[in-house]
Amino acid sequence: MMKARFSKYIVILLFFIIPAQSFSQLFTEDFVKLSRALGYISAYYVDSVDSEQLVEEAIINMLKELDPHSVYIPADEVKEMNEPLEGNFEGIGIQFNILNDTIYVIAPISGGPSEKVGLRAGDRIVEVDGENVASINITTNGVRDRLLGEKGTKVKVGIKRKGVDEILHFTIVRDKIPIYSVDAAYVIDNDIAYIKINRFAMTTVDEFLEKFQELKQKGANSLILDLRGNGGGYLDKAIDLADQFLEKDQLIVYTKGLKSPKAESNATGSGQFKNGKLLILIDEGSASASEIVSGAVQDWDRGIVVGRRSFGKGLVQKPMFLPDGSMMRLTVARYYTPTGRLIQKPYDNGKEEYEKELYERYKHGEFLNKDSINLPDSLKYRTLKNKRIVYGGGGIMPDIFVPLDTTSVTKFYGKVIRQGVLNSFVLEYIDKNRKKLTSNYTDFETFQSNFEVSDKILNDLREYAAKENIEVDDEEFEDTKKDFRLILKALIARDLWDMSEYFQIVNVRDKGFNKAVEIMHNWDQYQKKVLNTP
Repeated sequence: MMKARFSKYIVILLFFIIPAQSFSQLFTEDFVKLSRALGYISAYYVDSVDSEQLVEEAIINMLKELDPHSVYIPADEVKEMNEPLEGNFEGIGIQFNILNDTIYVIAPISGGPSEKVGLRAGDRIVEVDGENVASINITTNGVRDRLLGEKGTKVKVGIKRKGVDEILHFTIVRDKIPIYSVDAAYVIDNDIAYIKINRFAMTTVDEFLEKFQELKQKGANSLILDLRGNGGGYLDKAIDLADQFLEKDQLIVYTKGLKSPKAESNATGSGQFKNGKLLILIDEGSASASEIVSGAVQDWDRGIVVGRRSFGKGLVQKPMFLPDGSMMRLTVARYYTPTGRLIQKPYDNGKEEYEKELYERYKHGEFLNKDSINLPDSLKYRTLKNKRIVYGGGGIMPDIFVPLDTTSVTKFYGKVIRQGVLNSFVLEYIDKNRKKLTSNYTDFETFQSNFEVSDKILNDLREYAAKENIEVDDEEFEDTKKDFRLILKALIARDLWDMSEYFQIVNVRDKGFNKAVEIMHNWDQYQKKVLNTP
């Protein structure tokens, strides 16, 4: 019985490896070798073998040898894989991966509870409710079992963060994870539309168009599109969004691979914003679909790209389902911007080094100084209209560099956020004062103009933190008041209204945002300087 069951998985594996059109080439030396090795294990291995697990491990390890983005998804995890893009669920709100038996935070979902307490991309989760979860052969289901849960319940996680010696502890209140991909949309100075998109989901373009039309009706005639921290999503949605900005038949992106013929995607000419001032904000967290949009806009000299070099993911994955309902996302092609730039950063040194690349950029000073980026002349390309120089070779280089904001915050500020104390304090404050707040501030504009975080609120927060064993001396507390006044006001606005109001407050002190507004106000000057437009 064991041999028969094992043979079934050998056949499944072989059918999986070879596409139907190439099945005549099945019995090559390499595949016969693999089949025979599995057969020997089945027939002669000293102990009983879990054939299903062995075949899954074989697939996983094969994919590891290919590239960082080809992955295997077990049958029971296929549905959950797309939840952040297609549905909603209750939990802590992170995209994660398991690498070297460690839970890596790929990105906290924008607006979710993990982002609110300060989890970051690259954090490693090593403890959950006091239980060690590192190096215990944890599975994706094991992670979900520990971190998903009903809204309002709490979970404590221990985080290892690069550059920090001790384990950081966060208390996260589970919540319904937001499904919308547009975080914020509002008008600046009566005529500038600001729209922030956190990922490219099924509804992204519909959300964008709805918000953009609303802002146009309020007088907006130019656009700041914020793609910072946007890790990508559906390729076709990125193409649809870029289509809103480009003229008919202008190339948006093309893909090609050894077994995938070149496929071009061109603008339809039906876009809603083909003219007007356009600025795109990117950073090291902008990847994949975000790079398609910003690369197309940059290559056609359609707008100005501002921020820091993007992530550098230019590989296209195709979902391929297996007989048992499992799936692999196999890299089948590379994507190229209209000028022919390959944005994918190198991965020759293996997956682990690939995962560390952003940290290496930070160590080498790239986040603080554009001059720290040295790219060879072989990566130079010319834009399609104005023939100005742009670069390939690992991410989109912005037209205007904005350094990372390294304004330091106190240890007290960090602890209050990480341990969930700030979020809990805001929730309690609003519960106690909701009637007064809604009575005094019937709309956000009144709140933004007149609400101030008083010294009493700050002192209440200090006492609240002390009850959670977070103490602070008077000098440090004074140093952190300005930061708390801003974030408290933003969090209260978010809970009374939504994320859009939150960003209207925090953006006031955001370097990239403020640079974007400055450029918009001096567009002709920057257009001549950056886009070489006469």
